[in-house]
Amino acid sequence: MQPQLKAINQQFVLGDEPIQILSGAVHYFRIVPEYWEDRLMKLKACGFNTVETYIPWNLHEPKEGQFTFDGIADLEGFVQIAGHLGLHVILRPSPYICAEWEFGGLPAWLLQYPDIHLRCMDPVYLEKVDHYYDELIPRIVPLLTSKGGPVIAIQIENEYGSYGNDTAYLEYLKDGLSARGVDVLLFTSDGPTDGMLQGGTVPNVLATVNFGSRPGEAFAKLQEYRTEDPLMCMEYWNGWFDHWLKPHHTRSSEEVAQVFEEMLRLNASVNFYMFHGGTNFGFYNGANDQEKYEPTVTSYDYDAPLSECGDATAKYEAVRSAIVKHQGLEIADLPNLPPPSVKKSYGSVRMTHYADLLEQLPVLSEQVKRTTPVPMELLGQSYGFIVYSTVVSGPRQGEFLHLQEVHDRAQVFLNGIYQGTVERWNPQALQLDIPAAGAKLEIVVENMGRVNYGPKLKDYKGITEGVRMNNQFLFDWSIYPLPLENPNTASFQALEGALDQQDRPTFYTGEFTVDEIGDTFIRLDGWGKGVVWINGFNLGRYWKEGPQATLYVPGPLLKQGRNAITVFELHHSGDACVHLADKPDLG
Repeated sequence: MQPQLKAINQQFVLGDEPIQILSGAVHYFRIVPEYWEDRLMKLKACGFNTVETYIPWNLHEPKEGQFTFDGIADLEGFVQIAGHLGLHVILRPSPYICAEWEFGGLPAWLLQYPDIHLRCMDPVYLEKVDHYYDELIPRIVPLLTSKGGPVIAIQIENEYGSYGNDTAYLEYLKDGLSARGVDVLLFTSDGPTDGMLQGGTVPNVLATVNFGSRPGEAFAKLQEYRTEDPLMCMEYWNGWFDHWLKPHHTRSSEEVAQVFEEMLRLNASVNFYMFHGGTNFGFYNGANDQEKYEPTVTSYDYDAPLSECGDATAKYEAVRSAIVKHQGLEIADLPNLPPPSVKKSYGSVRMTHYADLLEQLPVLSEQVKRTTPVPMELLGQSYGFIVYSTVVSGPRQGEFLHLQEVHDRAQVFLNGIYQGTVERWNPQALQLDIPAAGAKLEIVVENMGRVNYGPKLKDYKGITEGVRMNNQFLFDWSIYPLPLENPNTASFQALEGALDQQDRPTFYTGEFTVDEIGDTFIRLDGWGKGVVWINGFNLGRYWKEGPQATLYVPGPLLKQGRNAITVFELHHSGDACVHLADKPDLG
């Protein structure tokens, strides 16, 4: 049995010794497993003694009742590596995590239950949480310090006071953890306001606060509610994330170190959110919807001390200097910093084959007939794209097509010809002319990421209300779900010369040869918007609107010899060529 972490008389005690927790958030699910040890060693070399990670429910139970805990989902392996390196571990299973992660970590299949109420004492929701926890928590218990493992603390729910005030729900989660064998320190984390601390905390459970600046004010508010709890910032926002269509965020190293030093002088414990951000691979980026819907980019670099590709930054150096100064050490007293990964420029890769999405629908999807358009969740689909098709009678001149509540971005085709794009944040009507013989209407909708924070969490995808010509609703639809788990099932044909640039969603494939494996970065200059796969692994989305201009390719995704790249381009491809560079460009 390892020493247990306790919160006693305004300080943390590990066994019999006082401890100041210096932690960094490193999310295993945003890093390829081959790099977990490297990132954790760099955390320790910076002077930290603890690593913190969320646990995303949607990664571990992608379909109801089907669980996965291998590969990038090998939570136990990640924790064991941290333990072997001598790091303590804080886990946040929650079951909601926010994290700028799709649906805040909740699985999209919850939305198949139309009357479900999330994050409260709703019996339907709690039944699903219990089923998940019956699988998850027994995997965590052997990793607790009480069982000889490195896990010192576990979070009950995440920033719950920012969402609700059902404290009975928090008690239910707490009791559920204890009943399943969790006997380490439990805690909550919330913003430092009256309402958030009233709604998000539980009596006799450690309360922590999250902020990016003014630690004295934040801790003073916490102490109004908890005079005996030690001070802990569970999320020190030392950087920030990016939305598409917005500038890239940065924060100065000097300011970050200054705020950190203030907390150290207060003898507060700190968890850097993030220490290393990583990548929103695949379709796992989240979104915000305050004044309007804003999806998060693929990179989760976060302007953190370790960059997206794991390199130590100026912020890393400033934070490490603050730690050694506070502890009366020298840099030489810390473990050696592992070297940066090899970066490679593999040059240009020309696409050699293509497949038109609309022509390939019968191959890529199984048609579903419905009277009205329905969101993808009601068809058992969580991520990707969905196509709605119907026939509009004619003649009709100058009528307007309305997509009611499209989530999130729709391209409209009439008899195969592109008519325009309707975006959730710009829900324009499109004027159409329908010939006397009628016309085939096809609508390709992209799920750009479910809302991960705030009151609009229940975020159905696809066409969620209906489709009208003027005021007349259109009925009788063929629907094609496109999760795109394996886009190469399409029938490709040779690409000879440039394609006719008619704005039709198209898959492209090409190959490149690797002699020496290293990290690389895909530039898609001249492309519009879409998704990229390397050797079948979904790297995530690109969009010419930025800010992000490259996609990170970790070296372990490559192999010596021939490597395959697939690009799904929603609009047009320029000259159908990508470039593999040795430097990132986040805008």
